[in-house]
Amino acid sequence: MKHEPISSSSPRDALCALALMAKVPFAGAVKTRLTPPLSPDEASTLSRCFLRDMTTNVLCMNRDGIVGVVLYTPANAEALLHDLLPDGFKLVAQRGETLGDRLINAATDLISNGFESVCLINSDSPTLPSEILKTAVSLLAQDGDRVVLGPSEDGGYYLIGLKHPHRELFERIAWSTADVLAHTIERAADINLPVELLPTWYDVDDAATLRLLCDELSLSDSHDGRLQFRGGSEAPHTRSYLAGLIAKDGQQRLMADVRTAKTRA
Repeated sequence: MKHEPISSSSPRDALCALALMAKVPFAGAVKTRLTPPLSPDEASTLSRCFLRDMTTNVLCMNRDGIVGVVLYTPANAEALLHDLLPDGFKLVAQRGETLGDRLINAATDLISNGFESVCLINSDSPTLPSEILKTAVSLLAQDGDRVVLGPSEDGGYYLIGLKHPHRELFERIAWSTADVLAHTIERAADINLPVELLPTWYDVDDAATLRLLCDELSLSDSHDGRLQFRGGSEAPHTRSYLAGLIAKDGQQRLMADVRTAKTRA
């Protein structure tokens, strides 16, 4: 498969980068909060499915001026991603020690290489609707500076869209807490940067959200009353893999008790 260097882009043919922040799916290094109910190998395979579904979703947008990028870590593992990604996706190593550093460095690198705007997107939302991505791109195409945020159910964000690399948006943030979105909005207010909010979605990073994903993909017989995400992408790789696990071992191995999962989190 062919994956082009980021320097091959130009403002004329690459107006907006849709960039997935991704860990290379090594067993034991990804989706560790899903073990249990999954084994490390199963969590790694599920992470691969997420990445395949989300890159396919970006590719299927089929709009001029949009380029798919995977921002990956660790930096020496690029070769392991080649067979996972569609042709034409660009690969860029993440830089920085903290999440805030990696996000601002990614935005800076992409914008300095000719993109007029960038959306940094998590790689843990395989059913994220393409309509949400289209809305983010459209908002960033409007005149005037702004930040576009996709709120996550857990208080963070699954997407941040920028036209300029505002470092302030990534400073004094309590990362990995329920205050990430609120703190980011506060930082935007500090620099008088307008905020555009997208519909709320969710990240699949623990037993509770894995159960929600199974509900959304119609793989569960017992909904818990929280299902409100109809209309998402089909996520065929994710659905097929989870369906196979359920067919082999039954639903109960994946349907961990949500209250127990929340207590452990």
